[in-house]
Amino acid sequence: MPSDPTVLAFDTSAAHCAAALLRGGQITVSRAEAMTRGQAERLMPLLEEVLAEAGCTWQDLDAVGVGTGPGNFTGIRISVSAARGLALGLGVPAIGVDGFDALANLAPEGQVPAIRAPREQAYVRLPGEEPKLISTETPQLPAALYYCEDPETQARSIAKIATRRIGTQIEAPAPLYVRPADAAPSKDVPPILLDG
Repeated sequence: MPSDPTVLAFDTSAAHCAAALLRGGQITVSRAEAMTRGQAERLMPLLEEVLAEAGCTWQDLDAVGVGTGPGNFTGIRISVSAARGLALGLGVPAIGVDGFDALANLAPEGQVPAIRAPREQAYVRLPGEEPKLISTETPQLPAALYYCEDPETQARSIAKIATRRIGTQIEAPAPLYVRPADAAPSKDVPPILLDG
């Protein structure tokens, strides 16, 4: 692995599609687009645009970094699947970075990194504890919560952390789910096939 690796990082764990390219120890290009749907269709073209703007090709990459959540179930699966596929196809490592680690470098001292969740809730990971879902209306929160409202900044952080983890992370990235899926099985009755 080169001393200054080229790392493409991306995240679709919320209502956005974000990417950042780190090259020569610096973020050279980063982008984010707000979107509630369509991340699966937009992610690869966005990554190609970021590479083109930086004058890079897929073969220039030394690693891929990916945000693993918590957040939107479908969005997380899109990014993690893309990262695993790219890593396999390019022969480079895919490095997962959870949202708490990505925000830890950004949060002011004394504030707990938090990720917004539906229904006035937030995902948090308090020191020494497992990640959990809390109500933001709780009268006594353990500390002030820090939210990063800029997915482009978060993608940059993922790229930097992934770069530091090259050669140390063995397992393929996996989604970080804090709560069970909120999708219910279909109640539609399957069609009846008639012979004849």
